[in-house]
Amino acid sequence: AGIGEIESRHGTIFGGRIAADGTATPAIFGVPLAGGAVANIPDSDRGVIDGDATIDRAVGPMQLIPEAWRNWHADGNADGVQDPQNIDDATLAAAGYLCRAGGMALATESGWRQAVLAYNRSQQYLDDVIRYSTGYAREAAAN
Repeated sequence: AGIGEIESRHGTIFGGRIAADGTATPAIFGVPLAGGAVANIPDSDRGVIDGDATIDRAVGPMQLIPEAWRNWHADGNADGVQDPQNIDDATLAAAGYLCRAGGMALATESGWRQAVLAYNRSQQYLDDVIRYSTGYAREAAAN
């Protein structure tokens, strides 16, 4: 949940919303990953997933790069369609990625941290995920 908050405000970034079927409306596309302040990720999908045939962009509510989507794609809402713009599908795909990146040890603090840092190699990112995740856990415990 902390990652979903940071990546797209759970699909509501830029005034968007999540439709009843779970699809982000409008579709969410990240900045071109052309280096500089962001990673340099050359085009890997000919624009099929991210709509950009020149450079990769992260897509959907969980901001998965095309390679991650190809590796971890999922049908989280069981509608027969795997769509990175669908919050259920994207969240399940991100969960698969995080489990693998955390060495299947997400129940441990070190495995959890390792997984989050694999998602985005930034200490600030990790700190923000911890802050949001802790807040969500507190809210859930209070309800």
